[in-house]
Amino acid sequence: MFRLWVPTVTMLLVSLISYIDRTTLAILAPTVLKETGLTVEDYGWIISTFSTAYMIGNPVWGKLLDRIGLPRGMTMSVAFWTLASTAHAFAQGFWTFAIARAALGFGEGATFPAGLRAAVQSLPPHLCSRGIAISYSGGSLGAVVTPLIVGPVAAAWGWRGAFWFTGAVGAAWLILWYFVSQRADMQSTASRATEDAAIAWGDRRVWAFMAAYALGAFPLAFVLYQSSLFLNRAMKLSQSEVAALLWIPPLGWEAGYFVWGWLTDTSLRRSARPLAVYRGLMGAATLLSLPLAAVPSIGQPGASAAVVMFCLFFAMFVAAGFVIAPISYATRAFSRRNASLIAGLGAGSWGAFVALLMPRIGRLLDRQDYGTAFWVSASCPVLGYALWFVLSRGTGFDEEPGAAARP
Repeated sequence: MFRLWVPTVTMLLVSLISYIDRTTLAILAPTVLKETGLTVEDYGWIISTFSTAYMIGNPVWGKLLDRIGLPRGMTMSVAFWTLASTAHAFAQGFWTFAIARAALGFGEGATFPAGLRAAVQSLPPHLCSRGIAISYSGGSLGAVVTPLIVGPVAAAWGWRGAFWFTGAVGAAWLILWYFVSQRADMQSTASRATEDAAIAWGDRRVWAFMAAYALGAFPLAFVLYQSSLFLNRAMKLSQSEVAALLWIPPLGWEAGYFVWGWLTDTSLRRSARPLAVYRGLMGAATLLSLPLAAVPSIGQPGASAAVVMFCLFFAMFVAAGFVIAPISYATRAFSRRNASLIAGLGAGSWGAFVALLMPRIGRLLDRQDYGTAFWVSASCPVLGYALWFVLSRGTGFDEEPGAAARP
């Protein structure tokens, strides 16, 4: 039984590593900005370069993985992004950070397409949903452990030494992958699924899926990338204090994957109308996203960090629902032969929206307009749900033969 889960656990590890790589800069942002003279708006544009490349990389790698298979595709991807992560150690200013960040974003675009493909390719249908939750949860787990690991590493060897560490971790995964990729179920480019429906760009369900994922999950990026600066600049916490706290919000993300996954599976099994299930789940997540807007009024200098950390924890917990529910919606609507592409479109659309909005968020934080920044982030799920609701209507989703029976 354990052998059955090896590919999925291996994808958990690679998504964990990808988030160690991408969140190291976020954790060390106060120190890096101070030493390099970068503004928060500059930092926002650097994040935007990552997100733009990530947006491009997700569907590119998704299509490539569906075509050439996981062994070659993931070896190429992880080797490329490991070099890009290490390159941050040599960055001196805006452009060198931006180039390294863009390379990292493009390489990491394979992460979630590979996780979804590994689950549907190696697991029987009744275990696929759990497999997807496990492989995706590595990202949130990586965000949890990064502050606990990177803080001490940076304290001992400096922020540049932290990026040497991330490169070493990626190299270690490649050694593991060499052995796992020899399995027969990893060599195949076909999944066990037999559905024939394909992705058509004129299908409104495609755009409904991307809108829900991109806007609904935006608070994940906001808390992940900007909370360290809010804690440092608005609440006057030191770099070491920030690093000691930032494992807490992603823990909500990690828990959210499993809770929302369980809610989705349970609700779908009990209902013959899957569209109504998704409306209920995403509607609830939309309402629960709104308290994030209150954080600046709570997080004043000298205020208790515990309440703020709970609010950020809860925001990431809720936002995980806008990953699980839209992915479930898309995999029910379209062929699992396109599993990597489905995941790539979701994460890519999220990356595109993050790239568009993050520099504006950075400008607001430079002005210390924390209230507007948090209000914008809390409002994104509202817009995402509204677009999904409108675009998903009248598509015949509930009337698909066997739709309610799919896992």
